[in-house]
Amino acid sequence: MSRMTIDCRSVPSESGCSLSIAGEEDEVMRAATAHAVDVHGHTDGEELRAALRASLVPEVAAVTLGEGAFVQVIEFSTTRLAEFQEIEDRWRDEIGADRTARWALTGADRNAPDRYLQVVGFPDYEAAMANSKHPVTGRFAEQLMALCDGEAVFHDLDVRRVQAF
Repeated sequence: MSRMTIDCRSVPSESGCSLSIAGEEDEVMRAATAHAVDVHGHTDGEELRAALRASLVPEVAAVTLGEGAFVQVIEFSTTRLAEFQEIEDRWRDEIGADRTARWALTGADRNAPDRYLQVVGFPDYEAAMANSKHPVTGRFAEQLMALCDGEAVFHDLDVRRVQAF
């Protein structure tokens, strides 16, 4: 089951509450209901629970890495991005717990239509190579490349410094 989150900042409030709660849906609902009653003065009931349930969203994993991590930047072109992303989602589901990639970001190049850069974060180089050599990854990579216009370009980066601004 996927983790869910609810964030007081996304709900209009006079208190300016900044609490965010994440976990399994039933856990979040229990905690959010208790918080809404205790801190915000709401009355527990179906109306409150329906509003809270409507505010639940899937949790987005934090994009973190440190020195010694490994990042792969993949530059590719496609006119079929939606299909590309569907295949990526199927890969993620099929590789399951063997997946060593921790996060990925896909950006569209504003200056070149249909060109994308994907940044994929790994704990280290060895984890990235284990991911690349996995049979599931090889099978899905073929499907992804078939959707690309030309060859993808891979940039392999050893993380030397991480800064927060």
